[in-house]
Amino acid sequence: MSAFVGMVGLGVMGKSLALNMADHGYQLAVYDIDAEKVSQCLIQDMSEAGEQRMQSCVSFKDLLDNLQSPRLIVLSIPAGSVVDSVCEALVVAGIQKDDIVVDTGNSLWTDSINREKQYQNQFLFFSSAVSGGELGARFGPSLMPSGNPEAWARLEPLWQAIAAKVDPETGKALESYAIGQPIVEGEPCTTYIGPAGSGHYVKMVHNGIEYADMQLICEAYDLMRIGLGMSCTEISEVFVEWNETELGSYLIEITAEILATEDSLSDQPLVDVILDKAGQKGTGLWTAVSSLELGCPAPTISQAVYSRSMSSLKTMRISAAKLFNQPDHQIDQNSRVEFIERIRQALYCAKVCAYAQGFHLMKIASDEQGWELDFAEIAKIWRAGCIIRAQFLQHITQAYQQQSNLEHLLLAPYFQQQLNNQQGAMRQVIAEASLAGIPFAAFGASLTYFDAFRRDVLPTNLLQAQRDYFGAHTFERLGESSGQKYHVEWTTQERLVKPV
Repeated sequence: MSAFVGMVGLGVMGKSLALNMADHGYQLAVYDIDAEKVSQCLIQDMSEAGEQRMQSCVSFKDLLDNLQSPRLIVLSIPAGSVVDSVCEALVVAGIQKDDIVVDTGNSLWTDSINREKQYQNQFLFFSSAVSGGELGARFGPSLMPSGNPEAWARLEPLWQAIAAKVDPETGKALESYAIGQPIVEGEPCTTYIGPAGSGHYVKMVHNGIEYADMQLICEAYDLMRIGLGMSCTEISEVFVEWNETELGSYLIEITAEILATEDSLSDQPLVDVILDKAGQKGTGLWTAVSSLELGCPAPTISQAVYSRSMSSLKTMRISAAKLFNQPDHQIDQNSRVEFIERIRQALYCAKVCAYAQGFHLMKIASDEQGWELDFAEIAKIWRAGCIIRAQFLQHITQAYQQQSNLEHLLLAPYFQQQLNNQQGAMRQVIAEASLAGIPFAAFGASLTYFDAFRRDVLPTNLLQAQRDYFGAHTFERLGESSGQKYHVEWTTQERLVKPV
């Protein structure tokens, strides 16, 4: 029997997606340039299911020959030129105009737009970002598809089947995350995002928020480890407690588990033996660059990227540690319980600001590109399956459902109340961190963003005067209609102000 879907690329994500599809009753034809990966996938499939649910293929032509027509082919391969190489190989192998090729890699969103145009006369190129890592891909990811609506109509049943599921009333995840568990029912964490490129843009911003979220958690850990001298076990217990509050999330959950783990080679806390140099694959950087290009501030995301870059300066940091004095301020140990609670509130406020930056960036990009993104739907599909899944995404969903034209997340009544009630904790935590010499890049960026956002007048009036002084860049005046420009004749004694 011909297979319903073809899978190209059987690495960690591709193999997991293939097994997920097979669990939901779909027959697959699979191919990888590395025959050993095909073999390993078939062995795992047989081991888990007790039967063979996939047809191995030895070439792209073999893959096409083993698929129902019109064909549906899913790519799980590295972003960039590899995607184009595979697309060209499929053309040579005989792919047809009504066949669909779905790119699920971490492609740059503009590449997806260009590819849909490039291949429009050869096949239907479609793109769908995938979030959730290996476990998510295997048992229920968050999927962000975009592109040709005709292609989505054919892909939608498959995507809804394999996506993570949530309880529509509570927003809580229903994933099983275990082999042999019954398939769960619920609201699937996938929705049509919009035209070509929009899905990968949304995933890019998701990853930028992920960078910020992770950095904020690391700074909260650092405040307890260095500022309060707590053990990894003690901090793990704090994160376990926090996971039962409004901070409850996948990242908080795994942080508690990581901090409770010992290194099997040394019997020390695992985190204490891991080199403090962070890697990155580019999506956080892409988000920061996009925010600069669009003039949409996302400082918490950007600082998270910078923090990873700073971590790479390990040799210089070791030298600098010997040269500069450590501040002698000590955080009051007698107020440990109170200070930990302040850290929790500060983390929540900073996290809200980071998510608000990401959603605002998506809004600006949506307006620029004419995508008409539905932010309630985006928040809904992030409630499970993806890395930043968190309880408070239900509140974000509700905020956009209540105000579909909401300009900025911080203007939603629920988050106004939260920040008004808890911002003091963020200020106190940052003040203590500053006095103790503990870095707080992401916390500080969130607070500065919030303080600038809530100010009706900023000192950029002086900056604009400076620009007019040295470059005749002109300025506008308070209380006048927008667009009327003025310039000061700075070189004359009178310094006359004249309309331009």
